[in-house]
Amino acid sequence: AELKLGLMDTQSEKNNVQKETEVAASGAKTHRKRNLVIVTLLFLIAAAGVALAYFLFWQHEEETEDAYVAGHLVMITPQVNGTVRKVMYDDTDVVKKGDVLVALDDSDFQLAYDRAQNELIQAIRQNKQQTAVNSKAKAQVLLRKADLARAQADLRRRESLAGTEAVSGEELSHARAAVVQAQAALKAVEAEEVSAQAALGSNIPLRQQPAVQTAISHIKDAWLNLQRTQIRSPISGQIAKRNVQVGQRIAQGTPMMAVVPLSELWVDANFKESQLRKMKIGQPVEMTADLYGSKVVYHGKVMGLSAGTGSAFSLLPAQNATGNWIKVVQRVPVRISLDAKELQKNPLRVGLSMTVKVDVAEKGSGKAMTAEAERNTALPETESVDWKAADALVDKIFEQYAK
Repeated sequence: AELKLGLMDTQSEKNNVQKETEVAASGAKTHRKRNLVIVTLLFLIAAAGVALAYFLFWQHEEETEDAYVAGHLVMITPQVNGTVRKVMYDDTDVVKKGDVLVALDDSDFQLAYDRAQNELIQAIRQNKQQTAVNSKAKAQVLLRKADLARAQADLRRRESLAGTEAVSGEELSHARAAVVQAQAALKAVEAEEVSAQAALGSNIPLRQQPAVQTAISHIKDAWLNLQRTQIRSPISGQIAKRNVQVGQRIAQGTPMMAVVPLSELWVDANFKESQLRKMKIGQPVEMTADLYGSKVVYHGKVMGLSAGTGSAFSLLPAQNATGNWIKVVQRVPVRISLDAKELQKNPLRVGLSMTVKVDVAEKGSGKAMTAEAERNTALPETESVDWKAADALVDKIFEQYAK
């Protein structure tokens, strides 16, 4: 009886364990089913969110991470040959417009400048001498005219007495010869007057005399070459690509360094050709730089389409390893402007990576990307030469030597 009761208790315990196992299995199955439903709902919600975001936002945006900051690269080259005496700036230095970047040895140019000044002084003196010669020639003409008039008067007086014993034939012959001699002398001095007047010109002021004008141009040329030994920055920006050293002999036009204007940067964004379908010139753009992260957002506009391709170098199809022709996906650089105030607040450098988003829902200017872009009127330019210093020197020389 006791053994029977023990077996019954054991069987009862097995049944209880089996029931508990079945209940646990049923609960686990229900829990897995509930988790699967939750995960499925989450996936559905995420898919709905993605679809909603696409229809509301993403289909109206074109994005690329293949974008880089670009800018003008102004090469600094000498306009005269010379030896480098001093280099004032190095790579990464920031310079202002008009700062002296490189100084050349100016000894030879200073000597040429002094010679040009002496040439002008000599031209003024020669002009004064020629004026004196001209005045002398005019006086000689007046004198010879007076001699001719006197000779002609003597001839007329003797001719009136011809046939009388008061005047002999020899005296009459001498009077006629004197007239001829006076006429020849007058012609000679008149020729000298014409020659002297031709050398001076017809009522040409001193400053407009050819020799004086040539000397003035030589002074300005020597002064300009002397100024060009001080090689100045044509724009404000940052120094890059310096390759000039002190003592180096530099030929005219040799690149010495470059200046990059940091306030005149833009972004070249390389988009796939298919991304350009809805893109228009003037559409708004948002950009972030890897340097600052997503917290700093730059704003700009689509400026136009570059004439050359970007990432893909060749426009021709390519061959794979088996020799079959495959289509190459072209990426075309689109130029995008940057806001000057945002650049000033968060400066960028040429070559930095950017992430670009173009809002293609906006119409912009309405021009297609293949249309001609608007001309940029803010391109850098150099100032014309200021001749005030050279003109002041010329005026001083005239004041001192042309009295």
